[in-house]
Amino acid sequence: MPHSIPDNNLELELQERVTQALANGTALAIAGGGSKSFYGQPIEGEPLELGLHTGIIDYDPAELVITLRAGCKLADVEALLAENNQMLGFEPLHLGKNSTIGGVVASGLAGPRRAWAGGVREFILGAKIISGRGEIMNFGGRVIKNVAGFDVSRLMVGAHGTLGVILEVSLRLIPCFETEQTLGFEHSSSQEHIGWINALSSKPIPLSASLWHTGRSTIRLSGSHQGVASAARQLGGEKEQDIWPGLRQQKHEFFTAEGTILRLSLPQTCEKFLSEEIEMIEWGGALRWMRGDSDLQALRQAAEKLNGSVCVYRGAGVDTEVFQPIGKPMMRLHRSLKSSFDPAGILNPGRLYPGL
Repeated sequence: MPHSIPDNNLELELQERVTQALANGTALAIAGGGSKSFYGQPIEGEPLELGLHTGIIDYDPAELVITLRAGCKLADVEALLAENNQMLGFEPLHLGKNSTIGGVVASGLAGPRRAWAGGVREFILGAKIISGRGEIMNFGGRVIKNVAGFDVSRLMVGAHGTLGVILEVSLRLIPCFETEQTLGFEHSSSQEHIGWINALSSKPIPLSASLWHTGRSTIRLSGSHQGVASAARQLGGEKEQDIWPGLRQQKHEFFTAEGTILRLSLPQTCEKFLSEEIEMIEWGGALRWMRGDSDLQALRQAAEKLNGSVCVYRGAGVDTEVFQPIGKPMMRLHRSLKSSFDPAGILNPGRLYPGL
């Protein structure tokens, strides 16, 4: 049976807050569950809380689409989906029990399945937002084949609330897999792992996650019982415990240690990156993690040559640019989008870059 609830009045209250802030020239710091407050440049502004803006707007399991409010807790949503043998295909990160759907979309952070299933942007079908003009705007829809017009809903993914206050989103779902199995292999170097995992990715093997850490490659197979069993026999390796929830929750030992953490997005097939020691690799080589003090400028220059980027994921200093600097043409595009949705610059100002 379809699952739905009626509208509430909180949406109008939130709109009024934005309208008042616009009239007063007051900056707003949009907050959901606060689980990702460490990610991005710090914001100075009045809190705009969305944690109480909850509820499933529409969910019919037969349609493989769910529409829900931004304040819905991620854990609650995934529990509901699991009851119907469904899941969010991009495997969002669980950064604390208060993680919300709005935060998942605004941050754009996906989990271990990202390289094989797609990211948040590939699964969002529609969004309702409050613009910096105080207008409630709807984009996209609740059906997969909605292709009319510019896909503005995807712009909300990774925008960190700088373009609008997310009220609702519609997300495409996928069925849960029959079975999954985790296998471990010894690969002493990161270069060895990347060459191996990319060769593996070109074969008809049901890969759904990969990790390299301290000389150990770990992969996950997802699919039918027969397909996973056949692939496991072909690959060999050692059966291992399910490490992937720990990665999604970032409770892996790499993330629990103190200090600065860098998040590098690089071409998946790039086997060697400067002389820096990459400590952990996900997504078949496309996502790489480093800790400690590094020459951030040199890393970013090298990454840019490869069309990659380096983000100071945690532990950024006061004057440190969190995200990879962008060129003037791209900055003009960002400013144009910002001026269209939030001309007064009151929504999460500076969260991504100064002036945005």
